[in-house]
Amino acid sequence: MERIASGLDQVNRQVGRVVRWLAILMVLVQFGVVLLRYVFGISSIAVNESVLYMHASLFMLGAGYTLLVDDHVRVDIFQAKASARGKALIDVAGHLVLLLPSMLALLWWSWPSVRNAWAIREGAISVGGIPAVFLLKSLIPAFCVLLIVQSLACLLRNLMRLGGGRA
Repeated sequence: MERIASGLDQVNRQVGRVVRWLAILMVLVQFGVVLLRYVFGISSIAVNESVLYMHASLFMLGAGYTLLVDDHVRVDIFQAKASARGKALIDVAGHLVLLLPSMLALLWWSWPSVRNAWAIREGAISVGGIPAVFLLKSLIPAFCVLLIVQSLACLLRNLMRLGGGRA
């Protein structure tokens, strides 16, 4: 089970290595937007939208990596004082009752919109913007799949902890 969990981790580890560069690129592009607008009086809707695309990509594709490194937002009402076994039980319940069902529901309900966006190659949000809303909408199922993959890896590790394994 540990090998399977590690293999699942690799998916988000690789995505995280690529996506984290978007944060730097996004800051640089936003700096360029401000510089062009306020110093040179030049504005571009496509460049402005590129910041939106990078921001969406960073958060949607980086969510699985955030879960992998355990930096996601957590409400520690019950888990703060729990034993290692109690924490594992809370995590298993969270993955089985909350995370996996919500990601499966989001994947199911968003798929028709994504499919339709690809069918018509849905264009720009604004006139003069990036003609690729279909790519932006594709981040939704990618987000779901990456979180499902990482949730399964976390679930396997917590089940090994509960079973006395070495996770």
